[in-house]
Amino acid sequence: MKNLYPHLEPFEVSFLEIDDHKIYYEVSGNPNGKPAIFVHGGPGGGGSTEVRRFFNPDLYKIIVFDQRGCGRSKPHASLKDNTTWHLVSDMERIREKLGIEQWLLFGGSWGSTLSLAYAQAHPTRVSELVLRGIFMLRKKELDWFYQEGASKIFPEPWQEFLQPIEDDKRDNLMDAYREIFYGDDQEKKLKAAVAWSKWEAATSSLLISKSRVDEFQNPEFALAFAMIENHYFVNNGFFKDENQLLENLDVIRHIPAVIVQGRYDVVCPMESAWELANKWPEAEFIVTPNSGHSAFEKENIAALVDATDKFAS
Repeated sequence: MKNLYPHLEPFEVSFLEIDDHKIYYEVSGNPNGKPAIFVHGGPGGGGSTEVRRFFNPDLYKIIVFDQRGCGRSKPHASLKDNTTWHLVSDMERIREKLGIEQWLLFGGSWGSTLSLAYAQAHPTRVSELVLRGIFMLRKKELDWFYQEGASKIFPEPWQEFLQPIEDDKRDNLMDAYREIFYGDDQEKKLKAAVAWSKWEAATSSLLISKSRVDEFQNPEFALAFAMIENHYFVNNGFFKDENQLLENLDVIRHIPAVIVQGRYDVVCPMESAWELANKWPEAEFIVTPNSGHSAFEKENIAALVDATDKFAS
């Protein structure tokens, strides 16, 4: 079973300055290798040093960027000019700045959403797609995770997720959280952000990862993660239609793609990956039988590294 490549450091670190945002990006691996961009999840999750390791550093030129308002990008937790289409534009500006003709897109969870949106907007700029934990930001997906569904599988962390919300506001939890995030009570906002982030961390792998839960409770991380996710979700991802990514699939069906989906993914249940794969028969669809949502579960790592290895040649 394949594993991650060794740790490596970037040879270039820079910022893209636009719309009062400073967007962090880095380049590692082979300066003359096959370009690939890692598209992180959330939205609001930020990249990490570990994500470079999904690519063979001898063969790939690896680009990682932190989307608006999160990670190493500034200003922190900013919602101003922060939509799907701003992020698509940012990716295109990074590509142009680096002089890349085409690149492979690698994205999981929200990263799969943004990768699909970018590819459909700029299909000639995408050489391949590696997608995991498919999320298309539809109402049924959001309701499952933030209203009723996943709550029945993980009732203990769900109770913690409910705690910041008054009983009479629990019929629409995303809106109730939004009210807190847009309010002036900073202490209440921070507690709510930690509760929101901890819920996702507790459900992201088949076996709960204590280190991931601890990481997601970091107040600085949680504030950006929770506020940006909520901002996108209550605005329906800024899509014209909730089925937009499925309805526009024909423009990218010619692009080689691998879809990796954990059988027991509770955050982004397999139904969405199944729908996408059925409408995209040209894509290779891989179900990891003993895995959940996280890219860093052993089966998911193996499938994702196998995909990047296949496309490296």
